[in-house]
Amino acid sequence: MKTFSSEFNTLNYVINNSRNILLVAHSNPDGDTAGSVSALADYLAGLGKKIDIACYDPLPEYLKEIVKLNFEFPDHLKINSYDSIIACDSVERGFNKIIRNISDNQITVLIDHHPDIILKGDINIIDPSFSSVCEIIYNFLNSVKADINKNTATCLMLGIIGDTGIFKHANTTSRVMEIAAELLKKGASLTKITKAVFSNKKISTLKLWGMAFEKARIVPKNAMIITVLTQKNIKECDATTDDIAQVASILNTVPGTRFSLVLSEREAGIIKGSLRSEEYKGADVSAIASRFGGGGHKLASGFEIKGRIIETEAGWEIA
Repeated sequence: MKTFSSEFNTLNYVINNSRNILLVAHSNPDGDTAGSVSALADYLAGLGKKIDIACYDPLPEYLKEIVKLNFEFPDHLKINSYDSIIACDSVERGFNKIIRNISDNQITVLIDHHPDIILKGDINIIDPSFSSVCEIIYNFLNSVKADINKNTATCLMLGIIGDTGIFKHANTTSRVMEIAAELLKKGASLTKITKAVFSNKKISTLKLWGMAFEKARIVPKNAMIITVLTQKNIKECDATTDDIAQVASILNTVPGTRFSLVLSEREAGIIKGSLRSEEYKGADVSAIASRFGGGGHKLASGFEIKGRIIETEAGWEIA
């Protein structure tokens, strides 16, 4: 695990010499990208910096209880007006579209914990051995002796809890637990986070989950458990795509399976695949995702393909 002492010093220098800073969250934002840009925004605002947060998708409703910031659609921003641009988490899902509008005199910073990142910035703070980008951000804030207030602590805890599955995944190291303890001391609300992210489910969410579980099938050949959700299913349950987020993780708990796959229809003829596994199961879902142009972690990955899901008596087809 890298310490990033040199990179943190350089990032601190860039921040101190920037007036306008753009933070970038990845498409279909989750707790880690939302928590990391929010924690950084808190710190930067305290330094008197002008900040915007860019994202190609709105902040999900369930995260609005914790993250009190507006996400701006990148096309509505003058990208080349910022002194520096900091992309947090899954940088190849969103920042890859923004980078073409960046000028040579702008400083770009990539902070990520996903493997096989192809994009490069002026400062690259990337290491897959970290549980989350929020863990990296915590280390950066510590390195510059920043005052981590209650809101910042809660946002950092949001990302750590989300990406470790409430400390259940194999990426939960002793260091992660130490950081979590420090964030709790600083006022992070574990109850607020777990209620927003893992509890407090609407009837529409539970209906959609029930539909997904009813359709679930185990493929004996590779011990995969798979289910599908169409746009029609989502509308029938009066749900949204935000409600799909935890289905893959829940299916992954079924005994006798090596990994789970959820295929869900999105807007504009896109099918999103979400894959989950556990260390002891011996499955590398990132290798599966990469075959379809996606990526992620060995135990949590995803991809997007063009098409629509057709349900037949024999099963499901992608057309």
